[in-house]
Amino acid sequence: MNQICDPARHFAVQLAATPHGARRARLLAVERIASWGLATEGPDLVVAELAANAVTHGRVPGRRFRLLLTLYGGVLRIEVVDTRGDRVPGLRDPGEDGEAGRGLVLVAAIADRWGVDPGPPPCKVVWAELDAAGRPARRDVEGRDPVRVDVKS
Repeated sequence: MNQICDPARHFAVQLAATPHGARRARLLAVERIASWGLATEGPDLVVAELAANAVTHGRVPGRRFRLLLTLYGGVLRIEVVDTRGDRVPGLRDPGEDGEAGRGLVLVAAIADRWGVDPGPPPCKVVWAELDAAGRPARRDVEGRDPVRVDVKS
């Protein structure tokens, strides 16, 4: 795992384009977002969906995907960069009985803004922004800080 961190406002990590890598992306994001004092409910689902899409639809064997988190001006920006710039995701109607196709619908429902940008070739960047002002971290019933997630290799 290659990790670059500025603990105050930025976090970036490259992960294997595997289901395990997608799970680690969510766990690492939850840890970082909680350390910034924000609620993780909502952003955790956005990261999970974008990472799962990178692993499922943006995977090139032997290449990794990158997760970037930035907190600036009251906005949490989540970016997932994969190496399949030729496959641009979009919203679709999964139908009532569809077992797939709900990921970006969920992202659109949670995020305040989202989109897809070209990255450095051959990559693309799928991003979502959540206004952080209304998302303070929850405390438990006894007023303690949220439980931290232990992420192991």
